[in-house]
Amino acid sequence: MTQPYVNITIENQVGIIEFFHPAHNSLPGDILAKLAQTITDAGENEDIKVIVLKSGRDRTFCAGASFKELITIDDAETGKVFFSGFANVINAMRKCPKFIIGRIQGKTVGGGVGVAAATDYCMATKYASIKLSELNVGIGPFVVGPAVERKIGLSAMTQIAIDANSFYDAEWAKDKGLFTKVFEDIETLDQEVKTFAEHLCSYNPEAMAEMKKAFWAGTENWDTLLADRAVISGRLVLSEFTKETLKRFK
Repeated sequence: MTQPYVNITIENQVGIIEFFHPAHNSLPGDILAKLAQTITDAGENEDIKVIVLKSGRDRTFCAGASFKELITIDDAETGKVFFSGFANVINAMRKCPKFIIGRIQGKTVGGGVGVAAATDYCMATKYASIKLSELNVGIGPFVVGPAVERKIGLSAMTQIAIDANSFYDAEWAKDKGLFTKVFEDIETLDQEVKTFAEHLCSYNPEAMAEMKKAFWAGTENWDTLLADRAVISGRLVLSEFTKETLKRFK
């Protein structure tokens, strides 16, 4: 079994950040922390002009929170710290002065939808259906909600948050603004991401940094907002309903 990792490589001034976990690219706390730090570091690296965010293998982009880790949470502080991991990744993406291009090759669930929504320009394959599954286990998409709502609007976010058992296909996500383009296969996606990212590198980095600030205007309170949301999720994960539901995943 391949070990989890977060890697970064630089090709033609494009910083390619890749994360992987053998459990469908789910995100335990240590991987979330590494991902947030890698994004921050890439934002400060003068050799990088544009960032591509992707996950390993060719099936699931991200299965969201690690159920194995969720099951072990037994107090509110631990719960807050765990869900703050997603908050830290989203805030690192928000504050990064470089455009982040999302490369979504397959299904994405829960926190993974939030990560995709926090990219600045997101491309996907037709297999990249999305689901906000949190209500299924007795919590809600509190931490990732602001990022998802910012990208697809309150109405669409409400729809998928309440309809927590359904996958919505990549075309739906494109129509709502989460994805900019949807491709037939991974090979085409990868070529388009590479071409687009390298083309962006020809633009003025200062202009792109200022544009990014403008695009994220109104989110300056997210350090506090997402931390507060993590407290809610951390409390709910201790509820009897959630504890009973999570037992099924042991």
